[in-house]
Amino acid sequence: MESGGKVHPDCINASNPYHECVEYCFKRIAEAKSRGDETVEENKEGLKEPEERTVHPDCINASNPFHDCSEFCFKRIAEAKDRIERNESGMQQEDGISSSFSGSHQSDAPLEQRQTERLNDGGDANCVQDDTLSGNPNLTEKQKKLFELRLKMNEARKANQMAMVAEKKKMEAPAETRGISKQKWLDERKKKIGKLLDSNGLDMSKAYMLDTQETAEVKYKKWEKDPAPYGWDVFNQKTLYNAHKKRTKNIERDMEAYNRAKEADPEFYREASSLQYGKATKIPEENINRMVKELQDRETNRKSFSRRRKFHEEKDIDSINDRNEHFNKKIERAFGKYTLEIKNNLERGTALPD
Repeated sequence: MESGGKVHPDCINASNPYHECVEYCFKRIAEAKSRGDETVEENKEGLKEPEERTVHPDCINASNPFHDCSEFCFKRIAEAKDRIERNESGMQQEDGISSSFSGSHQSDAPLEQRQTERLNDGGDANCVQDDTLSGNPNLTEKQKKLFELRLKMNEARKANQMAMVAEKKKMEAPAETRGISKQKWLDERKKKIGKLLDSNGLDMSKAYMLDTQETAEVKYKKWEKDPAPYGWDVFNQKTLYNAHKKRTKNIERDMEAYNRAKEADPEFYREASSLQYGKATKIPEENINRMVKELQDRETNRKSFSRRRKFHEEKDIDSINDRNEHFNKKIERAFGKYTLEIKNNLERGTALPD
């Protein structure tokens, strides 16, 4: 337990600084410990070697103490014997006496060696390589050449399969990312959270208990942000004023020069009836340079900002540059539903006078 005595160290929510263990937590911890002990005992029992086994001595997996031969094993052993006998008869017809001697000698050899030859026919290149490198005296020159040819065929077959798999991956469409299908990503995330809640005995309303302190702080910081203006609110006075404050936030202010200019000019704030209305005041050169620098920085930031979006080739082009396209999209989101009928009439030509 911790120093406060409120959180058990084995609790799944021990990392949550706002969590306090209750009777349900201790019950779950006890169940988990008992379940772990049962699993350990089952694993120990499963590692024991079976006392009675049905294993054919000629089976290729006979050395495995946990293997039991099935109907498939006996069928493969019978096929291997038939294949060996056919190979022996073919070699006898080609090579005559020498081949007959070699075939009879091979038939007297252990069945494990014949199993190796059977695997070479099936495409196991490792076993073929072992036989050729070991220089088995029971094999003739023609058999060794046959093994080498089979080895090359197996390597070529594997290379072709790997090339086919690589080509298939290139031809297939890439996996969907969060940007392409956000709804699918949200559904999968909701399923994962639901499984975690079920394992802890919680419902969806208690999903916040799975968040760590860092994740909760990020969420709260997002919630504190004001929502972005949308629709009619994009061009109102409050939004324009907030944009002005954001632009002038990093501009340096010289209050002494401002006070001197206000004292020197009695009509610093001119009214409409002033005779000096419209007269250009003298502005220091450094202030002009500061304004130019702010405009250049704003233009640089605007060019560097980019967010990847899907591009539709079949969509009509209704803009002259990227900035105009972005503006048209904003107008379409805000007023598109009100101008849809007018746009359709213009495209059909029904809105034009006769």
